[in-house]
Amino acid sequence: MFKAILIDRSNTDYQAEVRNLEEEELPDGDVTVRIVYSSLNYKDALAITGKGPVVRSFPMVPGIDLAGVVESSGDPAYAPGDHVLLNGWGIGETHWGGLAQRARVRGEWLIPLPAGLDERQAMAVGTAGYTAMLCLMVLESNGLTPEDGEVLVTGASGGVGSFAVSLLARRGYSVVAATGRPSEAGYLQRLGAGAIIDRAELSEPGRPLAKERWAAAIDSVGSHTLANVCAATRSEGLVAACGMAQGLDLPASVAPFILRGVRLLGVNSVTQPYTRRKAAWERLSRELHLAHLEDISQEIGLSEAIPAASKLLDGRIRGRIVVDVDN
Repeated sequence: MFKAILIDRSNTDYQAEVRNLEEEELPDGDVTVRIVYSSLNYKDALAITGKGPVVRSFPMVPGIDLAGVVESSGDPAYAPGDHVLLNGWGIGETHWGGLAQRARVRGEWLIPLPAGLDERQAMAVGTAGYTAMLCLMVLESNGLTPEDGEVLVTGASGGVGSFAVSLLARRGYSVVAATGRPSEAGYLQRLGAGAIIDRAELSEPGRPLAKERWAAAIDSVGSHTLANVCAATRSEGLVAACGMAQGLDLPASVAPFILRGVRLLGVNSVTQPYTRRKAAWERLSRELHLAHLEDISQEIGLSEAIPAASKLLDGRIRGRIVVDVDN
């Protein structure tokens, strides 16, 4: 048997609880992984609380991240004893995910754990850090360099934002961090932010065009924030959009795109091809400021993930939550 958070729903009740499950209950897949660490993400918190339509079938084990050791494999790319990680691909939504001691998944969803990172470090990074790296990669592939000017990071105290600040600063960019928590100014400065602004400057309805401020941005917030970010981006600037913490809508004007040539670049962290996933994680293993991981992350046990989900949605948690599935 193994422990897992299991979400189930009846006509009148939506419940998430830690359960003991039989290995025979695991869904179909060609690789079975003994999970060492997982993490708690915004999407996982929505799934656990039922506050968002994340879970597509019930019962469901949440958890969009996992890192562990292969126990058995029908995929020739992996053998027992291999250290692997997985982000996305519908785990925790349509396929049982990582907030458990075991997972059975498709081998094509996995990548080898990159040299230089152990399972705990990989889950301190998780989908958040991986998404931040994908954003950095798409900005740089479209020509961004540190010499172009300041880069804005919205939701800077969250998981994606924290890693975006750290990764950008490590690459030599001047970073402007937007946060709704002034008390986190010291934390963001330690990660490398050169300037900090209040998220209130961006979160309300704004003008179609605003004063040009930053050369590029990484936005994990969406809605009015993303619209205002685009409106204040410099001519020929770049905006990488990867989140929807404020909302799915985009109440924006076409003005920044046709009058300034601003490019809005969507970043999908769920179904990236193997080569891009592997490249992103290899860059993370080389470019991460590993000393920042302890500042960005905190560790909890599997049973603590359920109450932590509400705190995460309420914005009361800084950075990343690593989940020790054996605790």
